[in-house]
Amino acid sequence: MDSPNVSRETSLSQSLAAYFPERQREILRYADILATWGIERGLVGPREGDRIWERHIANCIPVSTLIPEGISVADIGSGAGLPGIVIALARPDLRITLIEPLQRRCDFLNEVAHDLGIEVSVIRGRAESVKGSFEVVTARAVAALPKLLNVSWHLLAPGGLFLAMKGEAAAAELQEAKVSNSKTFKKVASAEVKEIELVGIPLARVVQLKKAG
Repeated sequence: MDSPNVSRETSLSQSLAAYFPERQREILRYADILATWGIERGLVGPREGDRIWERHIANCIPVSTLIPEGISVADIGSGAGLPGIVIALARPDLRITLIEPLQRRCDFLNEVAHDLGIEVSVIRGRAESVKGSFEVVTARAVAALPKLLNVSWHLLAPGGLFLAMKGEAAAAELQEAKVSNSKTFKKVASAEVKEIELVGIPLARVVQLKKAG
């Protein structure tokens, strides 16, 4: 019987090949950056070093599977680059913009992009103050859905997808948003909670809203 470490290494190897076929080296480097620079600069918790893959990177992979090919994506409140950098590495076909209000985090994101050799745009600012139009808007651990929609809905182009990574309370947050953001929901063509099960990845829940065209 394989030891837990061997099983974990096998699972990681399979995940790298499946979800980062073109950038396996880069995603491993990013995990190392999060476990070092990320912790040193306070972007990742000091006890997270041994859980970078399971708790952070793997958690961000499912949302990348919902995004159509070759379009523009804005990741708001990107922080350490989760999920924006992970999406950029899993989906080289996409045009990624990372939106983050804190300068030190923007500096980190620019350094990471340079180190990994990937092209992403980094905008310093709060989502509600940023101007632009994107075909997909993503967010992870930024705010409850009602507030999230208030500050970022204007960034989503007509016909675009709003993808909010959520936990077990995803359905409850969606219902609350329908009540609290009734004006916004008049412009929503469809709304659902996507439960995504991928091989080697824990169940993920993403609130998906499609903006009316």
